[in-house]
Amino acid sequence: MQPAVRALRAQFFVAGALFATWGVHVPSVKAHYGLGERSLAIAMLASGAGAVLALLQAGRVLARHAPRRVVPVMAVICMAAIGSLLSTSHYALLLALMLVYGMAAAIFDVAINDEASAIEQQAGRPLMSGFHGMFSLGGMVGAAAWSVLAAAGVSATGHLAGAAVVLGSLALAASPFMLRQAREPHAEGAPLSLPRGPLVLLGLMAALGLVGEGAMYDWSVLYLRQDLAAPAGIASLGYASFSGAMAAGRFGGDWVRARIRPATLLRASGLLAATGMALALAVPYPAAALAGFALVGLGFANIVPVLFSAAGQLPGIAAAHGIAAVSSMGYLGMMAGPPLIGFIAQARSLAAGLLVVIFFAVVVAALARRALGRAT
Repeated sequence: MQPAVRALRAQFFVAGALFATWGVHVPSVKAHYGLGERSLAIAMLASGAGAVLALLQAGRVLARHAPRRVVPVMAVICMAAIGSLLSTSHYALLLALMLVYGMAAAIFDVAINDEASAIEQQAGRPLMSGFHGMFSLGGMVGAAAWSVLAAAGVSATGHLAGAAVVLGSLALAASPFMLRQAREPHAEGAPLSLPRGPLVLLGLMAALGLVGEGAMYDWSVLYLRQDLAAPAGIASLGYASFSGAMAAGRFGGDWVRARIRPATLLRASGLLAATGMALALAVPYPAAALAGFALVGLGFANIVPVLFSAAGQLPGIAAAHGIAAVSSMGYLGMMAGPPLIGFIAQARSLAAGLLVVIFFAVVVAALARRALGRAT
């Protein structure tokens, strides 16, 4: 099973680096297309719409095709979309690229989480946080790479194309070593992966938690660059500091999850994330914002792994369906949350929009016991 574990770690790394590559280039896309916050938010919403549409069918796709077959196809589509982001000047084409990217990235994400649930159950011990730690490590490396390359004079277009080639190659190289899970090619499965029963509250918790991740993913770099006037190289570290702290929290998360009750862990996580975002917004200096974003990363580190692990192990529910159902609501938060922040930023300020993260993190803490209690 170790080759499959290593291959899946590589896929989670690819997913995180891919997200970060888009995240650090939000300012580049904004400038290239001459967008205001509202138009940029709509582009993000296109990605979210594609993700939700894909997630509604993800359970059926993975009932018919194992992650080992789904992942390389989705990886190629993702890389093609990301590599083409700055290849046109037409806003309509940008929206189309974001829609396709959102759909492919969502199914890629469900597929690797389905594989993670299968490996965790075979191993008989917590492993989900460690896999998600690779996602965060990929995010940190992806963001830091642009910081270095931007300082070296590499263009945004060059970075996007290079990242697409490197990450796509890694995903394709790792895919043959993933688990050979049996699937029925003609299986009907549930037509839509909609949350039902205990999955509803788990999905709501995922949505609230992923609003924070989405905010860091889409707005942290722009907040440092635009509101705090940080240089491009420093601004790109906003997502890197968040992802690095999240990676550290997740790599230790399996050890923590084996010793702390899930509800207690989620409650503490929400409060820590709220504290970090409050620090980033209250102290208007780049160093304070980077420290605050790191605390947000630590706070949100184990929310999604705990929720996905619970969704993948509910009695009578296939892991792919449970994860896809919770993911559909989670992605609604991750993809629709940042546009919501963008609309608030257009009306007030980006700092005002990011207050949403504090509110939702506190709600996560308040709902932790009820959500995990119903799930178990």
